[in-house]
Amino acid sequence: MPEIVMREAIKMGLEEALENDPNVLILGEDIGAYGGAYAVTDGFLKKFGPERIKDTPISEATFIGTGIGAASAGLRPIIELMSISFSLVGFDQIVNMAANLRYMSGGQIHVPMVIRAPTGAGVQLAATHSQSVETWLAEVPGLYCVCPSNPKDALGLLRTSIKSNNPVIFAEPALLYGLKGDVPEDYYEIPLGSASVSKEGKDITLLSYGAGMSVINDTEKILSSKNISAEIIDLRSLNPIDYKTIGKSIKKTNHLLALDTARKNGGIMGEVVSNIQEDFNDWLDGPIIRVGAKDVPWPYNKNLEGAAYPSAENIVNTILEKLIKV
Repeated sequence: MPEIVMREAIKMGLEEALENDPNVLILGEDIGAYGGAYAVTDGFLKKFGPERIKDTPISEATFIGTGIGAASAGLRPIIELMSISFSLVGFDQIVNMAANLRYMSGGQIHVPMVIRAPTGAGVQLAATHSQSVETWLAEVPGLYCVCPSNPKDALGLLRTSIKSNNPVIFAEPALLYGLKGDVPEDYYEIPLGSASVSKEGKDITLLSYGAGMSVINDTEKILSSKNISAEIIDLRSLNPIDYKTIGKSIKKTNHLLALDTARKNGGIMGEVVSNIQEDFNDWLDGPIIRVGAKDVPWPYNKNLEGAAYPSAENIVNTILEKLIKV
């Protein structure tokens, strides 16, 4: 398996879709001649032309709405936002239009559209460019919402998202664009709504998604050095959520830690923990631990941003204090 970085895996999925389906087009700010804010669409304008690679005005509500119209008419648009924070000015189009048209038309109108956007903190983009709004959008019926943590999953989930007949929020952790990982040469897809057990263990289940998986992996290494066996689950999909995989793990380990790198207040793990408590409480031998970023605006200063961001060391200390006595 070749090793590539995440932005190249995403680029591969986009290029593949453009080549194989004439109905696929990409809309967004500076995606053409500039090649995209994170260089994901670099070279696409020259290869596919301005009819399919469309630079848009600085108006997210306008070009998201254009995408919805195009999708309703039978095309498969891919919308690129410079930041998921900018989805806020397009929320009416995303939440009221894209998510509801199929339901309100009795299934007559489909919106096969993907909205791609870098998300999350950790790269010093300050308060207005470091939001994790995918945790809000995951609440909306009619929207799929995924957030990959590695190049392999990014490509597999993107392939499935582009083929979906429903709108998909494809949140790309900005912190991970340069992350390297093995990607199979053979074609594959990853179903939306499927979590992944990336490591098996027996003492505690560690659950996160996106950029949080790097923190979880570091946490597992520290726990392993203390002879604590952790099972790791990558949620991958925030809507729908794969409770079957999570529940199976809890029945084995009887303990759960859930990590949001988004702010703890209002994070997706609050919903996950609530449902786990309702459906798998009898299997838990201790309280569920929920960890998230500090409830503050994201600082620009690197040290302050790091202090607001969850760390493996703090997570391990919490586990040892609340759940497991070494």
